[in-house]
Amino acid sequence: MLKDRVVLLTSPEEVNDFLGRYPTSVIFKAGTCHKTMQGFGFVQERLEPREDLMCGVIRVVEARPASNHVAEMTGIKHESPQVILFKDGRPVFDRDNWEITPDALAQGFSLLPEGQPVVAASGPARSDLTPYLQVLERYLGGQMDEADFEFTYTHMFRSDATLRPGEEVEALNSIFGDVDQHINMHLMMAGKADNSRLRARAEAAYRRLKELAQGQVAAG
Repeated sequence: MLKDRVVLLTSPEEVNDFLGRYPTSVIFKAGTCHKTMQGFGFVQERLEPREDLMCGVIRVVEARPASNHVAEMTGIKHESPQVILFKDGRPVFDRDNWEITPDALAQGFSLLPEGQPVVAASGPARSDLTPYLQVLERYLGGQMDEADFEFTYTHMFRSDATLRPGEEVEALNSIFGDVDQHINMHLMMAGKADNSRLRARAEAAYRRLKELAQGQVAAG
């Protein structure tokens, strides 16, 4: 499973050990905003079928020495989020922030020849959807009006840097889409944006998130 091929790297020594064991692999630097969540979702889509590739994740805020070490050894300026692909221990591809797209990653992963499947321990802990479910329940239950829900949800999502599975990101994105664009448009329109289908989108997203949360419990 993919989660068994994702490991946290917290020190320069762990980075060296990871690349020593898996010279053809992926390193992802996780930042502190939703760009991390969305970018990692795209990386996961490419990693899912590649059972030969490991992914080392560096949470930059908690493990800056590890991140700095990667920058020093590769010559690639630190950014977050950032994805770097290694082939035979050498960086062959990197992208930062909004440049981490499906098309760009398709190009990058094509540079990594397929090898034998790898076996590893375990990945980051499962993500928690409870805060989003609670906000959706308050809105759908009539305890929040549309304006309060829009502000609370979009700003919660904007500050969320959780490394979530792609299906979670898709469900969370389905209500407002690109939250940066949505927030900017909202400011330009001074509250006149058309939210006529907001409740329907929120209900659909809530059902999907509940399914995912229940699936996590069953799998646990």
